[in-house]
Amino acid sequence: MKKGIQMFLSIGFSIVMLVLFVIFIMRDDHYRYPIALGGIACALVPLILDKIFKVRFALPFILSYFAFLIGSLCLGSMLRFYHLGWWDTFLHFLSGTLVAFLAIELMGKLTTKQSQSEMSAGFIFLFVFTFGVFCGAMWEIWEFSSDQFLGTNTQGGGNFDTMTDIIADSVGALIIAFWNASRSRKK
Repeated sequence: MKKGIQMFLSIGFSIVMLVLFVIFIMRDDHYRYPIALGGIACALVPLILDKIFKVRFALPFILSYFAFLIGSLCLGSMLRFYHLGWWDTFLHFLSGTLVAFLAIELMGKLTTKQSQSEMSAGFIFLFVFTFGVFCGAMWEIWEFSSDQFLGTNTQGGGNFDTMTDIIADSVGALIIAFWNASRSRKK
């Protein structure tokens, strides 16, 4: 079932992005067609990882991944929701949940079943939460570096934007860390 959902989402999103790519090329929309092209590539990543490298992800990660793609690419960039003051913060919250689910996936793939059963709920919480905060901070370092060296304007709000983004990432990771730690305590 999970594999079918992943394939459906990957192929379905790729087809939608391909149709949008063709439409934007025909309209000579130089802003949106590269976004659609990137959307095709992003949509195929889970499918390629599964088919070639046999890396499979749990359903919560896949769902949050595609929710993030829809929110950032389709709504944020193509429909320009980023002009709404709160949209970027919402996506940072969503990315915080996404990378927290990734932390859970990594923990499952990089540790043995026995070591997982011996991990305390507190350690699991700490790992998932700090991984989410770390990824949010690394993204902000990327934005800062891009602005400094490439002349972009990703941190339009300066320090306020950076701190709001890190807080939103942290809150998203915190929710998933609490959820996962409480789930692991019940097991």
